[in-house]
Amino acid sequence: MTTSTPAIELTKVTKVYRRYGSRQFATLKSALTHRSILTELKPSETFTALSDFSLRVPVGSTFGLVGRNGSGKSTALKLVAGITKPTSGTVTVRGRISALIELGAGFHPEISGRENVFINGIMLGLSKREIERRFDEIVEFAELADFIDEPVKTYSSGMYMRLGFSVAIHVDPEVLLIDEVLAVGDEGFTHKCLDKFADFKRRGKTVLLVTHSLNLVERFCDEAAWLDGGHMRAEGDPYRVIAEYVSDVEKQEERFLASSDDKARNVVASVSAPVQPAADLPPDPAADMMQAAEGRWGSRVVEIVDVALVDAQGQPVHVIHSGDPATLRMTVRAHQPVDDFVFGIGIFGADGVCIYGTNTDIDEFTPGKLDGDATVAIAFQGLDLVEGTYKLDVAVHKHDGVPYDYHRLLHTFRVKSRAKDVGIYRPGHRWAFDGAVTIAPKH
Repeated sequence: MTTSTPAIELTKVTKVYRRYGSRQFATLKSALTHRSILTELKPSETFTALSDFSLRVPVGSTFGLVGRNGSGKSTALKLVAGITKPTSGTVTVRGRISALIELGAGFHPEISGRENVFINGIMLGLSKREIERRFDEIVEFAELADFIDEPVKTYSSGMYMRLGFSVAIHVDPEVLLIDEVLAVGDEGFTHKCLDKFADFKRRGKTVLLVTHSLNLVERFCDEAAWLDGGHMRAEGDPYRVIAEYVSDVEKQEERFLASSDDKARNVVASVSAPVQPAADLPPDPAADMMQAAEGRWGSRVVEIVDVALVDAQGQPVHVIHSGDPATLRMTVRAHQPVDDFVFGIGIFGADGVCIYGTNTDIDEFTPGKLDGDATVAIAFQGLDLVEGTYKLDVAVHKHDGVPYDYHRLLHTFRVKSRAKDVGIYRPGHRWAFDGAVTIAPKH
């Protein structure tokens, strides 16, 4: 086998599944006659997981597959593993395969871990003598020395998965298939798994990895592919592929959040009276904002007719990156001249905790006159928030707090960040090290 020969090759592969619940199976006679019950089904009764999909994974490379749930990633892996067959097209794999897809799928719950190691190892292509030679290493890696002679049914899910993982990687395959298996243990075990992957890479093994961990793909993979709806959207350098994938995800989130905001505002508008008598209004919305539920209230003498979070180019957005500049822009309409008005905003976490709030009175602006349409904007040099979903309050009210128009948690935006720090606020920072310490950035 030359280095130019791919270890894994899928050529124009299509995989069609039957949708269950639509109707009963076709007859056995028709299945035998037409060679597939799929020919008896209407298009609405089938689902195409992969469509005309081609992929070449070079020998000795680590290749990552990314994409949303249902994009076809796991189907591609199962085709390579031989768990399922393509509806059309060809799948070729050169070398012994070990698949970390359904860990412990061959385990029997009534017998011991020791017996299951031998059974599972034989299923993966090892001889009894090979398993005996590697048995202690398998048990040590799985951290199950004290439980290996107990029935598997007494294992926790983590113990069960660790043993399956350990058997699979100690088969010493030429081609390793991995499908989201890094959640099989605690942080220490996860590091052991990553070290094992790195060892496979150093030894020139071929690895095909399906994962939602984009950092893992950037760290380990030589190449990557992005699947979307069973089709290849991008292939090549992991950083470029992931950048395109993340950009598309953000666009989808943008459309979803915009639609959700519109629905929320329409529901509120349909149930809210346009004008409420002053006596029925919350006397102090600033004090009430921590307890009030999502909604809208106010006399509407001054009305907030549009709210938008805009980026540095002035384009409305619902998804921004942590630290990016942003401006909250309100369009207001005074139905009669007023000289007593305050504009306010509040930023809340998805759990309803107030993160920040201010208004033009707090910031020492003195109102003059408001008559007709106007635009009010508050600019943030950088929204230094950690990744998460946030809600906005916007309001225009009198100096004494009586509201003209108060929007409570009706506007949503999402902050994205490749950093996975925690909390709410993400201040700019820089690490420094001195003395007897050796440490380096990952990238």
